Amino acid sequence: MALTGPGGPVMTREEVDRALARLGTEREAVEASLLALQDHPGRRLLEGAELTGRTRERWEAAAPGLQLMWNLFDTYSEALAAARAVRSRRNRPSQSELIELTELLRGSGVTVSGSQLPATAGSLTGGARLSEQVSLGELVARMNDWYGRIIEVASAADAVWSALPARIDLLLAELGRVQALAGSVGVHPGEHPAGDALDEIGKELASLRSEVVTDPLVFWTPRPAAMSAPGREPVGGTVETGRYDRAARTVDDIRLELTDLLRLRDDADERLERVGETLARADATLAEARRARGEVLAKIAATEVPTVPGPASAMRERLAQADQLRQHGQWHRLAPLLDTLEAASLRELERARESLTAVTAPLAVRAELRGRLDAYKAMAARRGMSEDPELIERYDQARRMLWSAPCDLRAADYAVQRYQQALRTAQQQASQQHAAPPGGGPVDGRPYGA
Repeated sequence: MALTGPGGPVMTREEVDRALARLGTEREAVEASLLALQDHPGRRLLEGAELTGRTRERWEAAAPGLQLMWNLFDTYSEALAAARAVRSRRNRPSQSELIELTELLRGSGVTVSGSQLPATAGSLTGGARLSEQVSLGELVARMNDWYGRIIEVASAADAVWSALPARIDLLLAELGRVQALAGSVGVHPGEHPAGDALDEIGKELASLRSEVVTDPLVFWTPRPAAMSAPGREPVGGTVETGRYDRAARTVDDIRLELTDLLRLRDDADERLERVGETLARADATLAEARRARGEVLAKIAATEVPTVPGPASAMRERLAQADQLRQHGQWHRLAPLLDTLEAASLRELERARESLTAVTAPLAVRAELRGRLDAYKAMAARRGMSEDPELIERYDQARRMLWSAPCDLRAADYAVQRYQQALRTAQQQASQQHAAPPGGGPVDGRPYGA
């Protein structure tokens, strides 16, 4: 039958020995965790930082727990040492010693002063008791509770400080290089949106870094999980980098835009020269169209010839403006203007070519009629009809119309058609004569009556 004491069943010698071994191992684990927490980089940084906001509030609530944990650990160690001393008195402890050991190891036999243990376990504020009787298990539970609070804040702050400040510093250095690049292509705050954006990003990054350093927990999102205990991994979470990421994307976009301006600076002379050459070709084409229009009016009768537009003087003015921007290094203003000029110069050249085509259309029609007439005459010569009086007469009539000025295209076209018709009639007659048998005999050459 098991022995009983005031608090219930009394532990046996074997149970006492096992409990002492387990509590000894537990003490070593707690001590290792406290030493690791003492050296935790996040805790060190929190103690030396000027904190604000959420981080300051949570750290002020958690920081005193570190000293409290050491006090509780000392009490725990003293109680464990006292139990070991009782157990070491003799190999086989007496019943009174087993009752004492049971009270020390399982009961509330540990006295904690009010300065070490707050009345409310979850807070360091409130009315403190003069003393309290607790068990070793309760001491460990309360140390675990404070450990979880401290390691959660320290780990979160360390994660944010490890992730963001260095990246912000690198982005600030990159921002400085991009701002220098912007200045080299004439992009300055107040003069260009990109310059204003770079200035705003600089202010945003400075503000962001200050907030990260003084209130890192604002940028920490913990994952739902049970609070950590000594010897376990801290509660995980993620660092919020949205503001940093937006600033980095903006800097990257502006850098690409400035790279385009650098490319423009290198290619501006050649591109402006190409625009000038395109406009020169357009002017030359328009001049040719004007000359052709005079020729058409002189050589073609009864024809409406379209007018030829004048040179693109406005384009020349804009090209001169673009050259001024190039000379003054205003690349951000030159970029859209030069793109517009390139497209407009190509349209101007196409317009000039269309005008030349429209103006010279009557001459092309006359040339086509001349070619048809000569082709018909060559056909007549191959068929042996070049001496046909009607063909000679109609050819001479069409030729006079086509080679005289001014030329009536409608009458000349009709004359060419008459020559073609006469040639077709002569061909048909020649074919019929060739098909009829000589002497009026039967067509197939057989005698009549056969």
